[in-house]
Amino acid sequence: MNEKKIEMRLVVPVLLSFFVMSFVDLVGIGKDRVAGDLELSDFILGLIPFAAFIWFFILSVPVGIIQARVGKKRMLNAGMIITGIGLFIPYFFYNFVTVIAGFALLGIGNTIVQVSANPLLVDVVPGRRASSFLSFSQFIKAIGSMLAAPLAALFASSFGDWKLLFLVYGIISFLSVLWLGTVKIEETASAGNKASMASAFRLLGNSYILMMVLSIFLVVGIDVGFNYFSGKYLTARFGFEEVTAQSGRSIYFLGRMVGTFAGALILTKLSSTKGLLYSAILSIVTILLIMIIPASKIAAWILVFLIGLGVANIFPLVFSLTVQRYPGRSNEISGLMMMAISGGALIPPVIGLVSDSLGVVPGMGVLLLCAAYLLIVAWVIVRKRIVNI
Repeated sequence: MNEKKIEMRLVVPVLLSFFVMSFVDLVGIGKDRVAGDLELSDFILGLIPFAAFIWFFILSVPVGIIQARVGKKRMLNAGMIITGIGLFIPYFFYNFVTVIAGFALLGIGNTIVQVSANPLLVDVVPGRRASSFLSFSQFIKAIGSMLAAPLAALFASSFGDWKLLFLVYGIISFLSVLWLGTVKIEETASAGNKASMASAFRLLGNSYILMMVLSIFLVVGIDVGFNYFSGKYLTARFGFEEVTAQSGRSIYFLGRMVGTFAGALILTKLSSTKGLLYSAILSIVTILLIMIIPASKIAAWILVFLIGLGVANIFPLVFSLTVQRYPGRSNEISGLMMMAISGGALIPPVIGLVSDSLGVVPGMGVLLLCAAYLLIVAWVIVRKRIVNI
């Protein structure tokens, strides 16, 4: 499909699946609302994000293998169906057990969606436009992430039930399945031998693929880690009130949304390699600044926005640079990279451990180290001209 024109009738339903992909970010607002409803300890509430994100580690590679046999579109629709079921369960049956079960199904469905949607989008756009569209897909995802909190508040104030958010998002999931099912997509076939668990993990012996998979692990760690740590950090470091500090999550998502939209435009002119380098530079500089600047609340808000802006395009850039170098191994690569999303489950506890032991600024330093690795990877790719896309 690389030489064909863009067919929006194919692209739009695939892009809608990225809105469905954003539903996993309900773990944040879900945790906050369930805490108010059920009065549970922080440790027990921590099972909500764990129930959602652990499946990325367990299922991503097997899903990539199955996908190589049954096709990306079929797997994507299966993932959105499971997502919808997971959203309906806590709406119709609301207690802690059903919340955990619902978020577990949401995590399973989202794992499948993320493994399938990214390479399927690459299949429906010309190769030279892949990075641009992958960035735009993250813009679509950011919209869904941003809408969750205000919609929950709207439903709570207007109808007395914030859980209507689950119902609305569940319906959108099933409508997305119906739309995608109506279009026929020519998928890129896997090259060489059939994909297997062994063949997927053997790819980690390729230093370039290993480097890029670790990049996904760390950039998702930055994303989820900052999302969860920003409230405590802004309160302790800059003196914000707790409720005000929690709105930092929305400012961060706004930065990501603006960044992905801008990236979709800029990457039509700028190479993906340079885009990755500039994003990594902005990320490390802004994280460093929020650690060392004087306690200025205005500066804090600006930097939170800029951190989101810097991180926004790293995931799609890393993914596209890897898949475009090895297009025949896209299913296996996608599985490995989605497995690396488990960085969102593992980096935050490290931040918490460092923060409890040494303070909030060293805790933020964990994210700085992650950003430093991303900068090194970007510099190596540009300097050695590993890819020229």
